[in-house]
Amino acid sequence: MNVEFTVNGTRHEADVEPRRTLADALRDDLGLTGTHLGCEHGVCGACTVLVDGEPVRACLMLAVQADGSSITTVEGLAGDDGTLHPLQEAFSAHHGLQCGFCTPGMLMSALDLLHRETRPCRERIREELSGNICRCTGYVGIVDAVQAAAEEMDSA
Repeated sequence: MNVEFTVNGTRHEADVEPRRTLADALRDDLGLTGTHLGCEHGVCGACTVLVDGEPVRACLMLAVQADGSSITTVEGLAGDDGTLHPLQEAFSAHHGLQCGFCTPGMLMSALDLLHRETRPCRERIREELSGNICRCTGYVGIVDAVQAAAEEMDSA
């Protein structure tokens, strides 16, 4: 099936099998490998992307379901000139990543939260990110990073 979607501001067309996941289409057809595949059951959150502004598990969504949608992946966070998004800067500054495998999903989930709430408390951040599994950091640096990014984005 032929699908069209806008990914990180660029329109793409792809010929996909009806059973192909959005994650596979993004990674294999478009070369956007920042969308990580962990469990492929929607549990770990590593494949989280924004589809029409809503977070989705790209491993559970079919590419044909995204036809006509606007998709944001982790590659779309940085500016055109390579300037990192405040969330990316904060994850680095606050040691919110170690191996980095969960980081793209964490960033996209955090971005969704910060689009909805400008200054979430630590408990709210933990609650919102609870669907994303990290095996390295213990989450403290991640929560610190989201809180710091929220403060910077709100004051900008």
